[in-house]
Amino acid sequence: MLHTPVAFIIFNRPDTTERVFAEIAKVRPSKLFVIADGPRPDRPGEAEKCAAARAVIDQVDWECEVVKNYADVNLGCGRRPATGIGWLFEQVEEAIILEDDCVPHFTFFRFCEELLEKYHDDERVMLISGDNFQFGRSRTPYSYYFSRYLGTWGWASWRRAWQHYDPDMKLWPTLRDTSWLLDLLGDAKAAEAWQTVFDAVHASAGSVDIWDYKWFFACWAQNGLAITPNVNLVSNVGFREDAIHTKDATSILSSIPTVEMRFPLWHPPAMVRHKDADHSLFDLFFPPGSSFGNRLRRIVYRALPAPVRRPISSLLRGLQLQRRRHN
Repeated sequence: MLHTPVAFIIFNRPDTTERVFAEIAKVRPSKLFVIADGPRPDRPGEAEKCAAARAVIDQVDWECEVVKNYADVNLGCGRRPATGIGWLFEQVEEAIILEDDCVPHFTFFRFCEELLEKYHDDERVMLISGDNFQFGRSRTPYSYYFSRYLGTWGWASWRRAWQHYDPDMKLWPTLRDTSWLLDLLGDAKAAEAWQTVFDAVHASAGSVDIWDYKWFFACWAQNGLAITPNVNLVSNVGFREDAIHTKDATSILSSIPTVEMRFPLWHPPAMVRHKDADHSLFDLFFPPGSSFGNRLRRIVYRALPAPVRRPISSLLRGLQLQRRRHN
């Protein structure tokens, strides 16, 4: 039985909810928190889909305290995860968190549980991820490495880290015109790109469904690091038309196979960010045409007024030109 609490974020996809639940059931957590969003009133049949997803939770057949936080109305894919995770960490000091389309390998849970204990009081570490986007390239001889990038398709964290999450990003105006991002990332192109993202998210005044970029900012503002496994432990099976963001089923990020984590864990001897792995992730996610670039245009760019759109448009054109020259 798994002693670490598990939080399960669900919405309107009972089939993927069933797949993730089946993996959770294998480790039989003693406490399961379920965070569910409500149906959108303008989507026929969605209420029934939400009800079917919630019915999956009724299949718990082991000794388990199930704690539910079900929204009666639709809060959106920004507010619902953020408010749900905030509620979660009011109840517990640490937890493993999965969404309804993120299918974990069986060893993901032990990986998280052991590292939650090891780094419980180390404020340099803000998150433990199950995601590895190096596509089979081994970045370290150890079981994991440290990164600036937060993989949130299956992750774990502590109340001490989430307490820094601020949906209004009130620190951004103070940090924006400093060398903070460049010092943090060590790459001028990445610093420029992320400044544009944070400008856009901060200017949206809560009108854009983005919680994870705000989580990035919160962790980075604390100079925090994320733990990344040296193999991929979580597969996102939600790339399809009924997804809110991940609609491209042909994406290289869709359904990346999971690999068994071997135990005992082999811990890195020093807490040093893996810069090469981070640079590789930036090049993968940020250029126009990638999932990251498309998502930025779709959920940020279109929601913002013209004065905010213009610098984003300029940045994207510049990155696209750089990419063409490189190729």
